Formats: sequence, C-alpha cells, structure tokens
Amino acid sequence: MALVHHTKLPVEGYGGTERVVVSLAAGLVALGHEVTLLAPPGTTVPNVRHVAVPGRQLHDAATDLTPFLPDGTEIVHAFYPLKVAPAVPHVWTLEGTTKPGVTRPPNTIYVSADHAARHGSTSFVYNGLDPAELRFQAKKGDYDLFLGRLHTIKGWRWAVEGARKAGRRIVVAGGWRPTLSLSVRFVGEVGGAKKAALLAGARLFWMPAIWDEPFGLTLIEALWSGTPVLGTRRGALPEVLSDDVAGFGDTLEELVAAIPGAEAKDPAACRARAERWFGHLRMAEEYVRFYRGWLRDGVLPAGERTR
Repeated sequence: MALVHHTKLPVEGYGGTERVVVSLAAGLVALGHEVTLLAPPGTTVPNVRHVAVPGRQLHDAATDLTPFLPDGTEIVHAFYPLKVAPAVPHVWTLEGTTKPGVTRPPNTIYVSADHAARHGSTSFVYNGLDPAELRFQAKKGDYDLFLGRLHTIKGWRWAVEGARKAGRRIVVAGGWRPTLSLSVRFVGEVGGAKKAALLAGARLFWMPAIWDEPFGLTLIEALWSGTPVLGTRRGALPEVLSDDVAGFGDTLEELVAAIPGAEAKDPAACRARAERWFGHLRMAEEYVRFYRGWLRDGVLPAGERTR
C-alpha cells in the first residue's frame, strides 16, 4: 500500500496530520504490511519505502501519482484530495471540515462519527498515536495546560479566562504570542520531549472548543499522558472523551464549575481510554479493514464508535 502526504515527514514542531501519517505507517508495518510513502525529498520514516516526489507536484492535486507508485501497489491512501485518480484504487482521509452542501466522494474517510455524520457519512477512523511519543505520569504538577493553535475557535481565550476566574496557573503553548496576563505562562510552539513533559505534568488539559471539532489530536495526547480534560460538548469532544476522563461545560461559567470534578479524574483511566481507542495499532487495523472493504466492494464500511 502507498501513503501520500505533501509535506516532509516527520514534521518539525508540532504537526497534526503529519504525525498521524507517521504513526499510521508505523502501525501498518507492525501489522506486517509493506508500506510505501510518497512524500517530498528529505522525508525519513523508519521501515517504509520512501519515494521522493517534489513538493510542488504533491501540492498540485492535479498531479497523476501513478508513475511514482511501485509495481504491485494495491491501494493508495492520501491525506488530501487527489483531483486525478491514480491507476490503482485509492481512498483519502479528510482531517478538516468543509462548508455545508459540499459533496465529498465515496472514498472519503472521516476522523470521528460526528465528523462523518456532518458530511452525510458513517465511514470514519479515529486518529491514533504511537504511545512512544508521549509519557504517562500519575503525579501531576501545579499547572493547567492549553496546547494547540491559538485560534478563537479552539477556545484558548476561555481557557485563560477560566483559569483566571478559578485562581489557577495555566501554561499556554501555541504558535504565536498573544497578549497575556502575568498569571499565564506562554511557552510558544512545543514538540518532542518538551511537549511530552508539559502534557504529562499538567493537572488539567483545557479544550473549550467553540466550533465543531472534527477530532482534536491534543485530546488523545492528554489522555495518553494520564491528564484529564476539561472541554465543551462541541463536535467530536463527547465522543473522544467520556465522563470518567473529562469534565464538560457549554459556557465559561459551567467550565469553571466543572474544574474540581475534572481534576479528580484518575490518570490511569485516561491512559486506559487512550490505549483502548487511540493507539496507532488500532488505527492501522481499522484502516486495513477500510482498505479491504474498498478493494472488495468499492464501498467503505462504517466506523466503530467509542463507548
């Protein structure tokens, strides 16, 4: 099988989809599959065959990737829409969202049940991560954490204001420096060991999204780290999370009120939920099921929803 992504891997800095692609490749290899990765020069992903494709050609969705595919490739899995279908069957994963009324082709795979339903589908595979990227820590520090893009829809302002109202110290990790009060520690964009340490040490992870989040990769990073989450009920959050690992609120006041209960969640329960639903091996197994369904029937199966 061939995986296709248009940026160099592994990503420098945080990344999102890029890290999912690398984790998927590792999972497929661990399951015994031969994996080819079509990506720009400089890509270094262990145990897969790398075919270097100039970035400008990958970014041009009209490029026919057939000439780059090794003989014997059974299926192509892209992480962006291909305008020109290769000569072998292909599927693609939509990590973001589209405007209402936009029709996606039947080979589209979504990343949560809510995400799929908003596009009139039941075909989804949850994102998963290699747990080796993160570290579990039961004993927590004295800070809350917001980590992610500092966009209004991600709810970072609610996180900062909520922590202030509750008299709590919060660390904000993101790609640009906003104007923050002295009670907030801003650390910029983080990745690797620094990010893993921040996640593991946080007593509470804030995700007060004010849009319909398709998935939320930082949610499962927190769970893998044993860190409970405080979030809204928008999009996939109630699906990725559960009452035994998170507290919920639909307003800033409700979120602040939910802090004590959320912080009291068992770190071991957080880790267990990540292990059950959001590992790279489970993700790979699900994608193999989808590949087989598409190859056999030309129809994608339904995804399995969390419980």
